[in-house]
Amino acid sequence: MHDEFLCHVTAYGVCDGRRIGVPLGTYRAPTLALALWWLRDRASWIAQRLDPQPDAEHLPPGALVPVAETVPDVPTLLRAWCADPGQQERVAEELAAGRLVRIATSDDTTEYELLAESVDALRMQRTAPTLGVPVA
Repeated sequence: MHDEFLCHVTAYGVCDGRRIGVPLGTYRAPTLALALWWLRDRASWIAQRLDPQPDAEHLPPGALVPVAETVPDVPTLLRAWCADPGQQERVAEELAAGRLVRIATSDDTTEYELLAESVDALRMQRTAPTLGVPVA
């Protein structure tokens, strides 16, 4: 069982013809449950900022406009991922097995990526045994 997880959220877009990543948050989760909670919280946070309630008091009237039907609905996809127990269980199983998990979705301008991985798995990858050298 892996006990500690490193989680990242990044938004990627194109600027001057180059793909640019903008970090939106990092969390070192001490437990699997907290890693899953943080990923869901960040997915909800992104969804809320992309698709706030039209009557929110901090938004001036007319500030929000609908997007074209052909544009992927990132907020709905992220909210659906958060609410799907099967998806959450699959992510938990992958993380518990020491595998990197990537949840990504995009609209016509930006890709949103949530990553999580076991800190133990990262350490094991960096510490490959050296052959033929005695350990003092």
